[in-house]
Amino acid sequence: MYTLKYQEFSEALYQALQPDPFYIRLLQSITGDKEKREALISYLDFSMYEAEKYGLLFIPGQHRYGASIWSKPLSAETESKKSQEKKAFLKANLGDVVLDAYVQMVDFMSAQLEGLIAPESWYLSIVGIKPEFQGKGLGVGLITDVLAETDKLGLPTYLETFTPRNISFYNRLGYKESASFLEPVTNATYWVMLREPGG
Repeated sequence: MYTLKYQEFSEALYQALQPDPFYIRLLQSITGDKEKREALISYLDFSMYEAEKYGLLFIPGQHRYGASIWSKPLSAETESKKSQEKKAFLKANLGDVVLDAYVQMVDFMSAQLEGLIAPESWYLSIVGIKPEFQGKGLGVGLITDVLAETDKLGLPTYLETFTPRNISFYNRLGYKESASFLEPVTNATYWVMLREPGG
């Protein structure tokens, strides 16, 4: 069984992300609210571990109110290793049905990025803030420090969101809607948003 490494923050991300269509569909086969909660917390915790190993896990040092999870471009060999580790985690901890849903959704969404996203782009995959800190304007602090780094490096970044009300928040950070797609497994629309360096 998976042991949580970032429990404080994986629980915060759970609070922020549980209504997201991607995660609702991902966990559809798991029965029971407690079981769904534990499954999503472990998924988010593993995603933080994965970011620390292969990308960037940003947790603000002074006020530990949330986290952002970023993927960076990897060699084909390292990307394959990362993917196999994620699939092994899902199979062992959440089961084959969850793994199958994950693969279908991620394969579809990845295919839509071809020709849309520059290969050197960083990807903001997950961001969330503890409920008691929400609505205080702190969310930008989970992203702007990383954007300062990508701006310095001259790199674009992108994200995907299933939540229309988040679009204006990302617009304020320099992201622009690039495309929208109907994801067939969730039957929900999501938006791809791009930010050029210095945006």
